[in-house]
Amino acid sequence: MLGAILLSACETSRRTRETANPDDGTGTSEPTRRSTRIERKEQKETAELRIVDSPNRLVASVVESKVQYKVPREILMQQFNRQFDDGTVVDKALVRPIQGKAKTKEKPVYYLVGMGLRNGMFRAMALPLQLSTDNELYLSTTAERYVLEGRGCQMCYFNFEGDKITGTLCDDNSGGGTCTLTVVDSNTFFPPKQ
Repeated sequence: MLGAILLSACETSRRTRETANPDDGTGTSEPTRRSTRIERKEQKETAELRIVDSPNRLVASVVESKVQYKVPREILMQQFNRQFDDGTVVDKALVRPIQGKAKTKEKPVYYLVGMGLRNGMFRAMALPLQLSTDNELYLSTTAERYVLEGRGCQMCYFNFEGDKITGTLCDDNSGGGTCTLTVVDSNTFFPPKQ
């Protein structure tokens, strides 16, 4: 009989702890903390799964208006060399913000840019990045490629109308050099994971 009374008391105490409101101080908040941890873990796993399955790849993030690279620049240069696939050697890769004068209150548009040489002639490529709500910059496989090729021009620049690339400019055109712009609809900058 004593055993039945103790068992009954333990069962009542356990039910009281389970049904007590953790906010009123009468119960323990451990189940709430545990469920929050589980929920956060599930959200993180879901987000990671979306990124792996997504055609978008994280390149950088923007913290207090400064770009923090998530992919090392050496890797970005290698990917540009592979994307050019014509002997171009890229020796500079960076993320650049472009903001139209009329849109100074809006967030800038970011481009991933690689610059280098092929047979002594200037080459560059720019790919627009997508800015997420948490200030991360992603490259989509559907992003167009803007490719510059200089002939007799030591350095070429992208011309912008607002935040869109619309043409090219040769830094010194005194020798009759030209810069040509080619736009390709998509990219294979980051090959799909096998």
